[in-house]
Amino acid sequence: MNGDDDPADELLARVFLTRVIEPGDEVGGRWVRELGAVEVARVLREGGAQLAGVTDKRWAGLRARAQAAEPRRDLGVARDAGVRFVSPGDAEWPGQLDDLGDARPLGLWVRGRPSLRIWALRSVAVVGARACTEYGAHMAVTLAAGLAERGWVVVSGGAYGVDGAAHRGALGAGGATVAVLACGVDRPYPRGHTELITRIAEQGLVIGELPPGDHPTPSRFVLRNRVIAALTRGTVVVEAAYRSGSLVTARAAQRLGRFTIGVPGPATSGLSAGVHQLLRADAVLVTDAADVVELVGDMGELAPDRRGPVLPRDLLEPGARRVLAALPARRAAAADEIARGAQTTQDDTIARLYELRALGYVERHGDGWKLTRQAMISVRDGRHGC
Repeated sequence: MNGDDDPADELLARVFLTRVIEPGDEVGGRWVRELGAVEVARVLREGGAQLAGVTDKRWAGLRARAQAAEPRRDLGVARDAGVRFVSPGDAEWPGQLDDLGDARPLGLWVRGRPSLRIWALRSVAVVGARACTEYGAHMAVTLAAGLAERGWVVVSGGAYGVDGAAHRGALGAGGATVAVLACGVDRPYPRGHTELITRIAEQGLVIGELPPGDHPTPSRFVLRNRVIAALTRGTVVVEAAYRSGSLVTARAAQRLGRFTIGVPGPATSGLSAGVHQLLRADAVLVTDAADVVELVGDMGELAPDRRGPVLPRDLLEPGARRVLAALPARRAAAADEIARGAQTTQDDTIARLYELRALGYVERHGDGWKLTRQAMISVRDGRHGC
């Protein structure tokens, strides 16, 4: 914004430009940075010298769009739908989007009551395959619910599959979620998620770069992903094939210096192949929300230590455990044989055997000693458990 520009003129200019310039257009972003939104809008609307960086054909297309743009009408339609327009420099603008440089959104259309800037400060993206497996949907719901319960905002794209599961997980936990759409926020897409996106707008936020009524295209889905990556502290990819759009989000997160996080799946699953490729590169492996928060959270937000179950035999003294392990599994043995197996003296072995008998691990059979049924299970689990 130039110093002489009226804020109302700046608002109208940016709304106008969202109808003319495609999301992520770095040439258009450079024009706005160098000349200001008001001047770029004036040149596109009124004609004159062609701005640098585009062909004559593309300039003609932009001018045609400009002639059809009606920013006041777009603002009116948005207002009637409960949608507001947030521009760079506004109090609600998330400053981390500025990391996108000339690909930064010209502004965002926002549907929902909370402050986008405040919510984005503590947010994580959860994305993945549209045609996800039951495992992928389960992991997305569980991760999102766990993040929401820890006070994190879950950001995703509102699509079928992992996206929808992530939104539902956050909502089901009574938490916060943001859907970033590749179309006008007053026209939920996909249509099958109209109810879900409406619920997100009522309990959270629905945002997008495109003006009211605008439709999605394949390129807009791809470019939308950079907003998801820039808005959040990290991107978690739950399930993704090699050519999945969610990998675009992950790579954008990497370029922006955000955390790139992957949830492992079965080695035989094609829908996890893209995630595993990320994990082989620079992504961090996680298995639950606590792992994610340890990465993206503040100092001290640590995941618990991961340990297997404590077995009763783990509570024995080391010497007693060695004697117990030295007993044959299915027959009685003399004390001297057990002592050799435990690599200790016969006297020490006998003392340990009486201790183990008192605890129910062994029983006396004449001159020999044998494992009880309880001990056989314990020793088997200790030797072969996984």
